[in-house]
Amino acid sequence: MFKSAYQRSVHNVDRLTARPWWSLQETTYETFFRQLEKNWKKIRDEALAILKTKDQTVGFQDEAETLVQVGDWKQFDLFVRDSLCSPHSSGRKVMVNCKRTPFTCRLVDEFPLAASCVRGQVKFSVIQPGTHVWPHCGPTNCRLRAHLGLVVAENATLRVGNETRLWEEGKVMIFDDSFEHEVWHNGSSYRLILIVDVWHPELTPYERKTLQPI
Repeated sequence: MFKSAYQRSVHNVDRLTARPWWSLQETTYETFFRQLEKNWKKIRDEALAILKTKDQTVGFQDEAETLVQVGDWKQFDLFVRDSLCSPHSSGRKVMVNCKRTPFTCRLVDEFPLAASCVRGQVKFSVIQPGTHVWPHCGPTNCRLRAHLGLVVAENATLRVGNETRLWEEGKVMIFDDSFEHEVWHNGSSYRLILIVDVWHPELTPYERKTLQPI
């Protein structure tokens, strides 16, 4: 049975606080998120360099979970769930990609609750005008998801639960992606963000160490 009409994840720890949106302070990880905000232009510049590459085999790749109803959504993986590790990764880190984005990957490495989150990912995400991402739920309530706005377009929105918000350049917003969420982009230019998953703050060190990848 699902936890609620909006929260339909299946790999859960039942006692964890559940709310669609979180403030930086509520996560207890504010220092890390402020570091991302402080350095957002350097992070953006690394992402833009990848976005502008002409060799599409080493650039942003199509979103692979068939969540796009219409439009174009591409991603560039930096850290992946352990179950998704490839020959180009070292554990969770996608080494071939992190060599091209060393500053961003170093910031993540310095925060173990992101770098070690085997149920989460770190990646750049770009969506083009006219894109609609179907309502969907993440697989687990054991993580929180942060979005850092890098290039923000007008009329691009994120709904989590029953509340819709806008991205801001240089600002982090945090939500629990086990809740139903949906993206609409009705603007005229692309939207670019950094996605960083972190362990839910109420997990114990033992749970973080022993929870299995998904």
